[in-house]
Amino acid sequence: MSKRFPFAEVEPRWQKYWLDHKTFAAGEDLSKPKFYCLDMFPYPSGAGLHVGHIEGYTATDILSRYKRMKGFNVLHCTGWDAFGLPAEQYAVKTGVHPAITTKQNIDNFRQQMQRAGLSYDWDREVDTTDPAYYRWTQWIFLKLYERGLAYVAEIPVNWCPELGTVLANEEVVDGKSEVGGFEVIRQPMRQWVLKITEYADRLLDDLDLVEWPNGTLIMQKEWIGRSTGAEVDFAIDGVKGNLRIFTTRPDTLFGATYMVLAPEHPLVDVLTTPAQREAVSAYVEATRRKSDLERQQDKKKTGVFTGGHAINPVNGEKLPIWIADYVMMGYGTGAIMAVPAHDERDWEFAKEFGLTIREVVSGGDVQGAAFTETDEGTIVNSTAPGGAFSIDGLKPVDAIPKITAWLAERGLGQKAVNYKLRDWAFSRQRYWGEPFPIVWTDGQHRPLPESQLPLRLPDLKEYKPSGTGESPLANAEEWLKATDPATGAPARRETNTMPQWAGSCWYYLRFIDPKNPDALVDPAKEKYWMPVDLYVGGAEHAVLHLLYARFWHKVLYDIGVVSTPEPFVKLVHQGIILGEDGRKMSKRWGNVVDPNEMIDQFGADSLRIFEMFMGPLEAMKPWSSKGVEGIMRFLDRVWRLYVNEDGSNAFTSEPAPIEAMRVLHKTIAKVGQDVEDLKFNTAISQMMVFVNEINPMTTRSREILEPFVLVIAPFAPHLAEELWSRMGHTNTLAHEPFPAFDPALTVEDTVTVAVQVNGKLRATLDLPRGASQEDVQAVAFADERVKKYVEAGAIKKVIHVKDKLLNVVVAG
Repeated sequence: MSKRFPFAEVEPRWQKYWLDHKTFAAGEDLSKPKFYCLDMFPYPSGAGLHVGHIEGYTATDILSRYKRMKGFNVLHCTGWDAFGLPAEQYAVKTGVHPAITTKQNIDNFRQQMQRAGLSYDWDREVDTTDPAYYRWTQWIFLKLYERGLAYVAEIPVNWCPELGTVLANEEVVDGKSEVGGFEVIRQPMRQWVLKITEYADRLLDDLDLVEWPNGTLIMQKEWIGRSTGAEVDFAIDGVKGNLRIFTTRPDTLFGATYMVLAPEHPLVDVLTTPAQREAVSAYVEATRRKSDLERQQDKKKTGVFTGGHAINPVNGEKLPIWIADYVMMGYGTGAIMAVPAHDERDWEFAKEFGLTIREVVSGGDVQGAAFTETDEGTIVNSTAPGGAFSIDGLKPVDAIPKITAWLAERGLGQKAVNYKLRDWAFSRQRYWGEPFPIVWTDGQHRPLPESQLPLRLPDLKEYKPSGTGESPLANAEEWLKATDPATGAPARRETNTMPQWAGSCWYYLRFIDPKNPDALVDPAKEKYWMPVDLYVGGAEHAVLHLLYARFWHKVLYDIGVVSTPEPFVKLVHQGIILGEDGRKMSKRWGNVVDPNEMIDQFGADSLRIFEMFMGPLEAMKPWSSKGVEGIMRFLDRVWRLYVNEDGSNAFTSEPAPIEAMRVLHKTIAKVGQDVEDLKFNTAISQMMVFVNEINPMTTRSREILEPFVLVIAPFAPHLAEELWSRMGHTNTLAHEPFPAFDPALTVEDTVTVAVQVNGKLRATLDLPRGASQEDVQAVAFADERVKKYVEAGAIKKVIHVKDKLLNVVVAG
């Protein structure tokens, strides 16, 4: 027994102790310094967790354990983002209520997490499908509604006529339903929409307040996509009205040679001539079968001429108006002026259909007939007929304000700010989601009073789609019957449900006060715990989840529910762990590694340390089960420092030699700093150095070994608790102070000094730290490697840099 750390017996015992004693409960003393450490909580799938999930959870767990030992009141919790499509799909196939499968999956996730020794405060666990939780999700929606930030609109969705249902994007493959391979079309349907665009500027500007990975900041900024330019009105030839476009480069207006509308643009029908109607209608119908992503990714440009023309306001030219699916209604006005000489997509389209290409910015790197970017160069070919107006010869930076002012003076355009960000389509035609606290009567929507929350989901006998495009809730006839809270008249409940994003937008606030029946969060507790100090999760959430959560947070800030403008101060994305075959872990590849299997074979502490030892937290890394075995052997060596072969204690009360004290204090210093910096792999390397240096020593001094237990505790908590107990302590070490180091013991007594003669290295000398120039010179000049060069001529000069360098200049 004593040669090996008996993890199979030790780990479950300490896990039970922690649960029974609520060891990791966040304290109620709001005067202590706090540390709020948050994982992106998981969707509890039927597959369970794999070792890639455990990576991020282990990192935050190590830091949370360390911060408790540093005297912080730590809030570290988890819960379940449990509404979602897979449980509903399973219910459709089997008839099993999604709540049943969700509970089973949660129970599995929970035991996996507890077996990994994660120090969560389990009394604060939340579940987004719990009515006591989603009551407050519905409450937030009502606040959005009250402030005019929730409205109803007709939004295109993925409609499958054969299945009679709306499909999520991930259920559509190459324009067909994933199930059955049936045709899917884009069809407008009534949706709830949240006015996130109202907060676009704040969502962009407040990124200056957070410490996030640069790549994530860039993605957030690009998604919001604030750009300054001009809105320009083009008259339509033969039709009363204008075609408005937004452009960031009004200086290239003279280079516009055609116009393009999104196929969904409301003016398409008006502009299309009888001769082109059949071709245009066919193209519009084909576009309905493409997702937005497909339209953006298609490399070959397609389009159809409408037969209509627009008038260029700067030169009076007639420009043919086309429709093409590379133009989206979701950006700008859904119409563009095409300047093919200076825009890649326009150039490709012009080449495909033989349209005119006119250069209006010279001085770019023109390669043959290729387009050229226009940030540099000089404006050319940009004078109005008769010379009434010209921007020729100007740099773009000067031409833009001049032509914008000219357009504004004539009522043809104006300076404008545009955003790529669109309002958030917030409806799903699903059963397994939060019901909207809304009823309908005479075509009008009415909010439920807060006293009627939570509005619970009804139990259904089957979860198949309604067939009308509405969610399966349309089949719940009794549940649908409601009363208009304003008039008392009969009403019908909203049948859409909220998207999975809803519950994850605010869960970090409920962890602060999870059982409060009267408020989303107690104001004093919120003010103490917020903002989140560290948020760790996958880079796949770099845009939408973070953007939506920030939006809701800012609304809650505006109504006084939260006290900080941003929810997450620091954000870290853990790297992906690949399978041993070098591919991303997936059931498809059969390379998923279950953490329970690793724990059964090697123990939770070995798994935890290996996950952190593989490389930097943010890096992509391949899995190696043999690597876990190697860490197990390391922990066995640690065990043997404390426990003799006969099971007796190996440590003694004898004083520790100075060499042992030095390696201990260096280890305390480095591990502490590395944990603060999330450099867990180098912290582990230093602990390995400690074991390697202590092992050959005859001493097993408690003076050395007791502090080391506390150093390794955040990484290998089960092993550490067991050794702490063997050393005579009756309480958990979870709140013991992390050891302090003596700076004097972290500094080496000797230093290596380079000795140069005429700038060339001749020797290196190990000398006492702080040695004087006189002493260094005496040792150097006596060294045979230096002596012969010094004696070869007269010494002209000696340069001494303390503890680093002696350079002797000798006359040749």
